[in-house]
Amino acid sequence: MNQIHTIPPLYSENSTILLLGSFPSVKSREQGFFYGHPQNRFWRVISAVFECETPKTIPEKKSLLLSHDIALWDIIASCEIESSSDSSIDKVIPNDIGMILKSCPIKRIFTNGTVSSKLYRKLIYPKTGIESIRLPSTSPANASWPLEKLIDSWKILIQTQS
Repeated sequence: MNQIHTIPPLYSENSTILLLGSFPSVKSREQGFFYGHPQNRFWRVISAVFECETPKTIPEKKSLLLSHDIALWDIIASCEIESSSDSSIDKVIPNDIGMILKSCPIKRIFTNGTVSSKLYRKLIYPKTGIESIRLPSTSPANASWPLEKLIDSWKILIQTQS
């Protein structure tokens, strides 16, 4: 079923890191914000990396990212997808990340998982020429990566800001 991405990008004029997912889950689309499924480990990973409390509300989540100069969006503007399954994604139309790149001093682009990494390389990299770094997916489907291992891998975000 064709779905349209309705969550606006999160960024400020100070954002130096751009994190890109693939497409919001059903729960995220219902909540109107990124990584809304309670089983997704994104917010636990980000809060552990920056050594702060895990945010519960959307304003707290926004504040956590913006206070660390992180912009957040997804690669896909619309696609056909079954439920929240990245493996079912088809007929992709990408988001235009150019507006973020023009508005912020982005130093690094990271992708959350293999699907977003492949989509970035295929659909966005040819337009921007900016390499991305693939981080392991925070999705519960990525069960081979325990939380501590994810946190260690995502600590590259701190190193990028130094």
